[in-house]
Amino acid sequence: MTKKLFTQLVGCDVPIQLAGMPGINTIDLAAAVSNSGGLGMISGTHMSPNYLSDAIDSLKKVTSYPFGINFLMPFVDKDCVKAAASKSKLIEFFYGKPDLSLIEIVHKGGALACWQIGSKEEAEQAEKAGCDLIVAQGLEAGGHVRGNIKLSSLLSEVLNSVNIPVIAAGGIGTSEDVEEALKAGASAVRIGTRFVAAKESGAHLRYVQEVINAGEEDTVLTETFSVGWPHAHHRVLKSCVEEVNKFEGDIVGERDLAGVKKPILKGNIALPTKETTGNIEAMALYASQSVGAIKEIKSAADIMTELTKEI
Repeated sequence: MTKKLFTQLVGCDVPIQLAGMPGINTIDLAAAVSNSGGLGMISGTHMSPNYLSDAIDSLKKVTSYPFGINFLMPFVDKDCVKAAASKSKLIEFFYGKPDLSLIEIVHKGGALACWQIGSKEEAEQAEKAGCDLIVAQGLEAGGHVRGNIKLSSLLSEVLNSVNIPVIAAGGIGTSEDVEEALKAGASAVRIGTRFVAAKESGAHLRYVQEVINAGEEDTVLTETFSVGWPHAHHRVLKSCVEEVNKFEGDIVGERDLAGVKKPILKGNIALPTKETTGNIEAMALYASQSVGAIKEIKSAADIMTELTKEI
């Protein structure tokens, strides 16, 4: 019954949310997850309100199912939040103290408000601020990591502290992981790394291959890639830390931002997308401890089928 809290509230069929991954979550990937019964997500970070609004309109052309928009608090733009809330089912925030003013904007726009947290205290703050859902992110997660305890412990603490649906996140990459989180009381699971190797992913093919080659022991929590976002812990592949430490020079490559070529500084937070050029192996290759579950490139629909076979 617990897992139905998420699907009933959001309006999807499967208790799986795509993690918010800027550069990875293309329109096609988000649509594929939503069309497979889950909640697709795209990032609203580093976009103008008009650009984001156009992206949402493009997403609506390829899915008629619910989807959400993810915002990173260090870079949040309230005008973007307002634009997204009027066109999306769910608006999610991450890496900052729950902000009542943002939640009010979301609700005024007609969307659900979700906050990804890393501690029991932050979960309680999110509920008090009026959030409709919470994502509990464990230490095993890839990308930027908010807290410092493993998912199983965090989930137990949060479930005993709040009365709104809780989505489990961090190191979930198999159907067994999904089943375990739901049995523990989560209403849904949030999955990112497994979709890096989806056919619809925006990740550079070299990044995808590094993820396929890696095992659970091949990730590390670090602050190596902090240019543009200082002192924010993140989990990446150990190989990229080794490569960037060996790299001589200040610029590791170049990326395309809305049609404009921009240099990627050594240690920058930017991950390599398909349009990125340069030393891909020395860039931020974000990955969770579930990375060992990835063996090959598959469609998002096939990944969703695999992840849900135990539920």
